[in-house]
Amino acid sequence: MPIREALPEDAAGIAAVHVLSWRAAYRDLLPGPYLDSLDVEERTATWRARLTALERSAVLVETGPDERVRAFSCFRAWPDDGFDRRTTAELAALYALPEVWGSGVGRALLAASAEALVAAGFRTAALWVFAGNARGRRFYEAAGWRADGKAVREETGGRMLEELRYRKDLFS
Repeated sequence: MPIREALPEDAAGIAAVHVLSWRAAYRDLLPGPYLDSLDVEERTATWRARLTALERSAVLVETGPDERVRAFSCFRAWPDDGFDRRTTAELAALYALPEVWGSGVGRALLAASAEALVAAGFRTAALWVFAGNARGRRFYEAAGWRADGKAVREETGGRMLEELRYRKDLFS
């Protein structure tokens, strides 16, 4: 499975994965009209800006045999005072097209992301996952991530949802 750093020309592929994965993964968590309103063109502009910014998060993509983006991850130093930014990273996003769920693409991308974080000097990583996202939670737990007891409630798509923070020692 080819995994590489994302390029600005990957913005449309990343945006498509982002929108299609949200629509499938969060169908039971978020209102249908909100999910249906997610716009690939709008997300493409957002991702292009992110991928060309001077100070940007790291983004990896997995491409299939046709070199089409099938999954992506995005990570950075922890964004607030909760952890030491020099040693703790945030896995801000990891999404895959629904058609590749269960194929190993996500596991390979998560492993490559962890390797990149270690190479960048991080010792631990954390992420947020919707409490109601059972599939996502099983995925992270199978890879050794654990809820650390921190939870927040935030509004997404007009609905209040609980998010759980998961952490992982990158050297375990």
